[in-house]
Amino acid sequence: MASTVESRRASMADRRPSMAERQSTGIGIGIGSRRPSVIPYLAGIEKPVLPSIPSKCDVLICGTGLVESILAAALAWQGSCVLHVDANPYYGDTCATLTIEQIKAWCSSVNDSLSGFQGFSKAMLHIPFPHRLVSRDYGIDLTPRVLFTKSDLLSLLITSRVYRYLEFQSLSNFHTFEKDTFGKIMSTKEEIFTDQSMTLSNKRMLMKFMKFVLEYEQPENKQELEQHMQEPFTQFVSDKFHLTPQQINELCYTLGMVPQPDISTLQGLSRIRRYLVSFNIYGNFPTLYSKYGGPGEISQGFCRSAAVAGATYKLESTLQSFDADTKTATFTDGSKVKVTEKVVFSPSQAAQGSRNVPERRYQITRLITIVEKSCKEWFAEGESAAIVVFPPKSLSSNNVYPVQSIIMGSGTGSCPKNQCIWYLSTIEQGERGRRDLEAASKKMEESILRESEAGGFDVNLTDSDVAIHANGSISVINSVKLGKSFKEFVPKEKLTYLLKLMFTQHTSVAPFGVVSNGVFEKAEETDHPGKGPDENVLYSSMPSTEISYDGVVTEARLLYSKIVGSDDDFFDVDFEDEDENDNVLANESAIADDSDEFQPEMAFEL
Repeated sequence: MASTVESRRASMADRRPSMAERQSTGIGIGIGSRRPSVIPYLAGIEKPVLPSIPSKCDVLICGTGLVESILAAALAWQGSCVLHVDANPYYGDTCATLTIEQIKAWCSSVNDSLSGFQGFSKAMLHIPFPHRLVSRDYGIDLTPRVLFTKSDLLSLLITSRVYRYLEFQSLSNFHTFEKDTFGKIMSTKEEIFTDQSMTLSNKRMLMKFMKFVLEYEQPENKQELEQHMQEPFTQFVSDKFHLTPQQINELCYTLGMVPQPDISTLQGLSRIRRYLVSFNIYGNFPTLYSKYGGPGEISQGFCRSAAVAGATYKLESTLQSFDADTKTATFTDGSKVKVTEKVVFSPSQAAQGSRNVPERRYQITRLITIVEKSCKEWFAEGESAAIVVFPPKSLSSNNVYPVQSIIMGSGTGSCPKNQCIWYLSTIEQGERGRRDLEAASKKMEESILRESEAGGFDVNLTDSDVAIHANGSISVINSVKLGKSFKEFVPKEKLTYLLKLMFTQHTSVAPFGVVSNGVFEKAEETDHPGKGPDENVLYSSMPSTEISYDGVVTEARLLYSKIVGSDDDFFDVDFEDEDENDNVLANESAIADDSDEFQPEMAFEL
């Protein structure tokens, strides 16, 4: 146990600077290099200066995950006195961004089932060449995410001005593994009509489907759709639009980023629409990611906002108990605080003996690898990230569920030059889930070696195998020869793995589940040992299987409403520097505030 404590302390000293602490470098999509005139010193966050916590607060929040951090900032700006603590020596909780040394300490804590790590289990770490890794050169996300440009979180980042603590870059390449190759998704009109692999009639039906996705909520389409809402999405698309199984896989699992098969028609249409409406808002891409770290970096941004508004922070503070009668919270270091309104727990930070923690019924199996390869072949020009999806039954392991992969190159700030981090995940559990991830990783290894082979290989293509376009570009029509050559190709090099991390993540949110009010009602109505119902305690949820940020703001709003009474003034802030910065986004950035236009695309609950 002593060694675990020492490793946690070492991991605190090893932390990476947040985006707000970094010197401004190039901006990925044009977010202005301006920073606010006041960036709060991290007193009380990484480096607490207070000898003890305050004796009294309105709201105590345990856990600095993304939902809890948004909630803390919203409450602090509304005027509540917020004490925000975390049992970990860093913030981000279950969605933290960690260095190599922090990952080592994290694995030990997970496998020792320490307080603050209950959201994870079965952590397995392999570092074959430890001398080749400089810990702080890496930022590894425990819960990687990508951000749709048409989303409530991006709208909130803009209206709350938290975007100023962050730096975003675009991600436009989505790949599907089919027939032993990775095909880039053709999702724009230009790409579809220049794709030589589709017939003209097939292109027309695909465009017809895309148009229907964008218009299915209109009155003339609602009646037609009503009878198909609950039937399988794949059946609806096949029967009505006659698309091929490969195209349906691409639409469902890659564009829609669906984590399981057999989804309903309404679910499938909603998720594909989310992708399509996010194109060309800030450029020719649908998604963004936060540089230097995902949810962990964004969590820090909201914590900084909360600190500006007066919230108090303290890390390495583990809650021992909460007395509902006296409304007193006691920490393991002996300090106490009187809570006048509510206590909000991340399930990973619940006090020992708590009986009302939301049940963690669902699992996500994750594999994170660091490879010694730039993987630039998967990225669009000028970008450093991509998404690769393996549909069901596409792997040698005969995977029941899709495997989703987020690829982050060195340009993301998460790893050194000529290296890459692969984040693979599936909702398959146990040994089968681990086999699926290993099979997917193996296919990615074969693909990147094949695609990047410096020496190349011979493919005898004739004039009938290619098409020459008016602009002089050449497309391969006959991919049979090329595919056969790929399969027979033996690369001259091997891929070097610098790190492999496999673990299980637990959550109370079902795949596709948007957190509902019932989650919090259930938590409040559960009795404590020997006590009546405790209306002072609320629980947030563990991160879901969703690899986007959908549902995060919804949950924060629900918690906020439970505490304040409504969400009418959720981040309704009149910033004092408004006149000074009225046109920062319009003049200096490709991002503009589209909050008035934004409509949630995932407004249904399961």
